Amino acid sequence: MIKRIAIISCGLWLFASPVLADTTLPNFPRVEVETSQGSFVVELDARRAPLTVRNFLGHVADGHYEGTVFHRVVQGFVIQGGGYTADFELKPTTHMVANESGNGLSNRRGTIAMARTPDPHSADAQFYVNLVDNVSLDPNPSRWGYAVFGAVISGMEVVDAIGHVATGAGGPFERDVPQAPVVIREVRLLDDDAS
Repeated sequence: MIKRIAIISCGLWLFASPVLADTTLPNFPRVEVETSQGSFVVELDARRAPLTVRNFLGHVADGHYEGTVFHRVVQGFVIQGGGYTADFELKPTTHMVANESGNGLSNRRGTIAMARTPDPHSADAQFYVNLVDNVSLDPNPSRWGYAVFGAVISGMEVVDAIGHVATGAGGPFERDVPQAPVVIREVRLLDDDAS
């Protein structure tokens, strides 16, 4: 199923058990995202988005992101990836995570958030990085938002460069696909003393 950022109505949902359920999360784990365009580091916020961070780190631990691409790049909006290979094969995931968009974190430039379908609780592995302030993606009293769970703390120039690649049609998508694949080579959890 193709995940697109969309505005939807509120609803209730029960979620599947998150990955890494038996481990204790640090408050602000950091991951390095190594891409074919360079690397950037994201600090995650497990205090405000514990389910989302646990889910994301589970995918990091099992190597899910290796070989996926940023399949959707919209200049002046977001870069989205983590679900498809360069051949547009959707990598399988085992569960979805409950929507934590009401956690007080906003879709501001440089933040990372979960992509999903119009179902507010359908996020699994795909994520996006905001290229600009996108507060319209935040929740409000009449609808769910998109769950922010961290922010880029170094390498934003790499994110911006990805945000300016040439795009067009590709695979199942009619637009916004990088014409030269931007591959996620690895996402790795950094040690507490790593920079």
